[in-house]
Amino acid sequence: MAGWCRQFAQATWGGSLVTGATARGANAVARVLRTIGYTIVAVLILHILLTLLQANPANVVAALIARLAATFDLGLSNLFLVPDPMLAVLLNYGAAALAWLLITAVVVRLASRIG
Repeated sequence: MAGWCRQFAQATWGGSLVTGATARGANAVARVLRTIGYTIVAVLILHILLTLLQANPANVVAALIARLAATFDLGLSNLFLVPDPMLAVLLNYGAAALAWLLITAVVVRLASRIG
C-alpha cells in the first residue's frame, strides 16, 4: 500500500525521492550557513559590547574576540572616522554586523532555493 501511495504522489504532484533528498540536503546546508553567519554577527556584537563596557584588552577572551572581529569586519573597521573611539567601534563594527546579517540572509535563501 505504501508503494501505491508513493507512486500516486509522484504521478500527481511530480515529486520524486531524489528531489526530496536534494531539498533536505539544501536545507541542511542552509542551516549550517545560517549558523556560521549568525556566529560571525555574534562575534562582532560581542566585540562592540566588550569595547563599550571597557573590557580589559589584555584579557585572553577579549583579545580573541577583538582578533576575530578584525578578521570578519569586511574592511569596514574604518568606514566612519569619528573622534570618539567607542562610537567608531559601534558604528564600524555595527555596520559590519549588519552587512553580515544581509549576506547571511541572501546566501541562506539561495542555498534553500537549490533544493
